[in-house]
Order: sequence, then structure tokens, then C-alpha cells
Amino acid sequence: MDQEYGLLDTDEADAPGDEWEEIDYSDTEADRIARKRDREFSQFRERIKDADQFKVTESVFDEATYGALYKLVQDGHIDAFGGPISTGKEANVYTALRGDEEVAVKIYRINASDFREMGEYLEGDPRFEEVAGNKKAVVVGWVRKEFANLERARAAGVRVPEPIAVERNVLVMEYLGAEDGRAKRLAEVSIENPETAYEVVREYMYRLYDAGIVHGDLSEYNIVVQDSQLYVIDVGQAVTIHHPNSEDFLERDCENVAAFFNRQGVDTDGDQLLAYIHEHADPREE
Repeated sequence: MDQEYGLLDTDEADAPGDEWEEIDYSDTEADRIARKRDREFSQFRERIKDADQFKVTESVFDEATYGALYKLVQDGHIDAFGGPISTGKEANVYTALRGDEEVAVKIYRINASDFREMGEYLEGDPRFEEVAGNKKAVVVGWVRKEFANLERARAAGVRVPEPIAVERNVLVMEYLGAEDGRAKRLAEVSIENPETAYEVVREYMYRLYDAGIVHGDLSEYNIVVQDSQLYVIDVGQAVTIHHPNSEDFLERDCENVAAFFNRQGVDTDGDQLLAYIHEHADPREE
């Protein structure tokens, strides 16, 4: 990786304040489809259950998850399903086709989720206070927040997967990868110009903070290389600067990023990176 990483132009973003915007937790079209259970949906559900790539996780998909996939197919966001990209404690990601375009489908597993990974980001967010014990409502809210975080990051000029559609606990977004598989994480590649890569990641962190966002879990494991560019992934947990733990999350992000690039020979540390962000960013308060 000896190329220069280009930066995106920024768009005019809304003022930060997502935590104070209401989330609609009411039943989605996917829930209504699952309750109705007409013939076409039942046939679709059986095809998905019999597909090899879904057999491992079949038991943790509830009826409305099949309804969400069915709705996304009916709306033209998915034409054919591919294989798994990654599996995690809270979600699995699969490839799919949308016309001639390959996309990623992230499916949060409601029944299997214990929210331990989500807990520190949910605590202090008033949108989730009334539904803290409702797994379905928390996951639905989380997925919609992830979609909004992707939109906000792109508007801030940060390369992230383009969000395409969201339905209940399923998110469709741009696929980052090639014929030989998913895009490689920074931790998996040899960086020939670490100083330039560090400057781009630092700029991304500054742009996010300037737009009122803190990633909250940034490291070499959720920054990937795609077509000679750096992309930030896994933004579901990202919070705005109004979150009571946002500064703690920012400090942790700075420590993780600086430690990685320091091991690559870049003269930096967490305090220096944090000071740069605070010096250059001017997040707009409401």
C-alpha cells in the first residue's frame, strides 16, 4: 500500500443531537408480513431456511427476520443472497446481489443477543431508556441508529459503506470487497506508507468529531482498505457528543489508533491525537 489515500469532500450536515430524536419502535412491515404469513412469504421463508448459508443461524432468526428479508427483496434492495462475510456475537453479515451490484446484508440476531457488547453505548442514551428490557425494540433502534450514523459519517466526508436500506433488524449497505473476499482490515495488511495512512485516519476522526460523532470502538480492526482507500466500518455503536460517555469513547479511540500506528513507526500517542482533534474540530452545539 504505497499510494496516497484521497479524502472526500464534506457535505453540510445537520447539527449533532441524535440522542434527542425519537426512534419509532412500533411494528414494522416485516412484523406484519410475518403475522400475515401468506403463501408467497411462506415459500420464501422455506427457501431461506433451506439455503446453506443460513442453516447455521436458522434457529436464531425469528419469524419477522424472514419478513424483513422478504420485504427487502420485494422492494428491490436484494435480488439474490450470497455467502457469509462475517459472524459476530450480535450480527452476521452476508453478501447479496442488487441487480448487478454486490451489497452487504447485516442481520442482527434478536433472540440470541444479550446486549453485553451494546450496553455501554446504550446506557445514557435517552432514546433507549424506556425499552431497555425489550430486545426487539433495542435491536430495531440500534439498526436504525447505525443507518443514520453511516449517513452522517458520509456527509462529514468520511468513507464508510453507503447505507442502502433498513428493515427491522436488517441493514443493507455497500459491500466492501472484491472477488477474492471482503476488504482487508488494517491489521491484516502491510502498510508501506503508515504516516499517510495515519494522517487520513486522524482526519476521519477529526471530521467525525467536528460533525458531532464519536465512533466509540475505532481500531485497526474496523478500518479497511478498499480500492486503495481507507474506510471506517462498524459504526452502529457511534454516539454523538451529547452522550455522557462520548469523551471517554473518544479518548479510547485515540489510544487504540495511536498505539497501532506507533507500532508502524509513526511518532504519535493517544494524548497527541486527542489534542489534535480538540484543537481542530468545532462540533456545533444545539
